[in-house]
Amino acid sequence: MEELLTKCLFELVGTFVLILLGDGVVACTTLGKSKGLGGGWVVITLGWGLAVMCGVFIAGPYSGAHLNPAVTLGLAAAGKFAWSGVLPFIIAQMIGGFLGAVAVYIFYKDHFDATEDPNTKLGVFCTMPAVRNLWRNFFCEALASWLLVFVILVFSTAENTPTLGMGSLGAIPVTCLIMAIGMSLGGTTGYAINPARDLAPRIAHAILPISGKRSSGWSYSWVPVFGPLAGGLLAALCFVLMY
Repeated sequence: MEELLTKCLFELVGTFVLILLGDGVVACTTLGKSKGLGGGWVVITLGWGLAVMCGVFIAGPYSGAHLNPAVTLGLAAAGKFAWSGVLPFIIAQMIGGFLGAVAVYIFYKDHFDATEDPNTKLGVFCTMPAVRNLWRNFFCEALASWLLVFVILVFSTAENTPTLGMGSLGAIPVTCLIMAIGMSLGGTTGYAINPARDLAPRIAHAILPISGKRSSGWSYSWVPVFGPLAGGLLAALCFVLMY
């Protein structure tokens, strides 16, 4: 029990850092009067990749650094993680994501106040589709998450582990993977690919006293939750069948 609590603590802290830096790069490049305003998509995808790297380095030695319910579910379904740890890990990830989003709001409070567009403010916290087509949006999130979890599982194979030298969740390979997904598949939905990255900060957006904010997009919120979870399960099935 104590060992599980330690792992959950590191999942919480790792996810906190992931969202602090990930939502932070969105805030930096989109909020009014920020020195990084207009940095663009490449900066955002690089920032998210490096955010994942930092979270993995923090949590990796203790919990394996899932930092994502879709990864946790996928690893469990593939037989690489105990089912008894799935719910505790997801709870820890959600708490870390919520706290990370709150920290970004406090850090950029003056810039939230200097931003008029409520959609921009929401976009710091969570994803919304570029073109709203819910089932295609679901497909995009599921496919991108399938790729994330499948490649992470492939990293764990004996043929790859010695070459990479970092095991199934090595920081550098996963960093590159996140950047590749963002640059190639992020244009439709913003590549949430992680319920803790999207739902937890969305809840924070709903609760925080953000001036001039809009609704939190709840009619869309199921897509970046169930899309990644479905993609993670499908990735586990494909991995078990192929490897």
